[in-house]
Amino acid sequence: MNTPNIVILGAGYGGLITAVNLQKKLGVDQANITLINKHDYHYQTTWLHEPAAGTMSAEQARIYINDVINPSRVKLVKGIVEKVDTASNTVKLVDGGTVPYDYVVVALGGVPETFGIKGLKENALTISSLNSVRKIKEHIDYSFAEYKTTGSTNRSLLTIVVGGAGFTGIEFMGELVNRIPELCKQYDIPRELVRVVNIEAAPTVLPGFDADLVNYAHKWLERQGIEFKLGNGIKECAPGSVTFGPLQGETTETIEANTIIWTGGVSGNPVVAASGFEAMRNRVVVAEDLRVPGHENVFMIGDCSAVMDPASNRPYPPTAQIATQQAHKVAENISALIGGRQTSTFTYENKGTVASLGHKDGIGMVFGKKIYGRNASFMKKVIDNKHFLELKKIGLAIKKGKF
Repeated sequence: MNTPNIVILGAGYGGLITAVNLQKKLGVDQANITLINKHDYHYQTTWLHEPAAGTMSAEQARIYINDVINPSRVKLVKGIVEKVDTASNTVKLVDGGTVPYDYVVVALGGVPETFGIKGLKENALTISSLNSVRKIKEHIDYSFAEYKTTGSTNRSLLTIVVGGAGFTGIEFMGELVNRIPELCKQYDIPRELVRVVNIEAAPTVLPGFDADLVNYAHKWLERQGIEFKLGNGIKECAPGSVTFGPLQGETTETIEANTIIWTGGVSGNPVVAASGFEAMRNRVVVAEDLRVPGHENVFMIGDCSAVMDPASNRPYPPTAQIATQQAHKVAENISALIGGRQTSTFTYENKGTVASLGHKDGIGMVFGKKIYGRNASFMKKVIDNKHFLELKKIGLAIKKGKF
């Protein structure tokens, strides 16, 4: 009998933890494991708001894949996936290469969802990768330098618009609150000249989250000088300006801003559509064992998958927490299939959600209990460091963790 080939697409939270678990569960003679990723590194997606604001180096959020996997057990292929060809059981790469599989795990993460808003894709920056957050940090620094060195009176250079008030938007603005005073001191610019405006279509920040925690975050950010335009959707994004207004109605307002950051949504990877899987916004409603319906050897996790919440009959939000839990279950189920056993059902356990507000504050709901301030900030660091334990790398936690 031929040794089965397991191919994992993507080395985000889901893909990398799947690889780590499979190399532990399966012996060398039981499976060939291949991990395909665009880069030779993994990055902490939930940390990206920090290097974007300039309060953390991008390098701290990066983990080299070969420092985590056992290269003698997991083969790392650097490449960009074009599609999964289920007819031939091969993964096709953009460079023309092909990788055969007996089991494939699609864990390619998500891409920014612009909802068709005119000019947004071309003119807004996104917190979506290490390279994108480097660009944001450099852009903000350059704008401050440009204002000072040219003697400009153009306040749009000091105006930052953040589209979206979900967790990424709120955490990014919390980091900006810490970063802006440093920039003002560095370039000798009065703090009152700097403007940060948040535009959110929902009537509150953090839509759907606990009302007390929402109110705490909203008031905290307002005290730090963040302006909110709630109940407004971005209608158009042009070079150096954003036009917005109520979703229903023709009234609009335009803000001139040299820095426009979009954090308003994520859809699954376009590879999902290119592969012909039935999906909504490139998210497949997976079966109970995380397989793609109609494809017995294709598993889908992370932002590319949708797991339904029985309480609301809506998909759970795509988070690192659910991707991590899916990764453990996928490794278990693939090991079961190779061993001739039945797969088991994935059940999501929401252990809580915590959002940071700058360096020393935050909000959260952990095991049904609301936490605020320094307690929430501490818990956020604990959760961030837990990822290293998931990867079974205590040394990396000491080297790159938050303490």
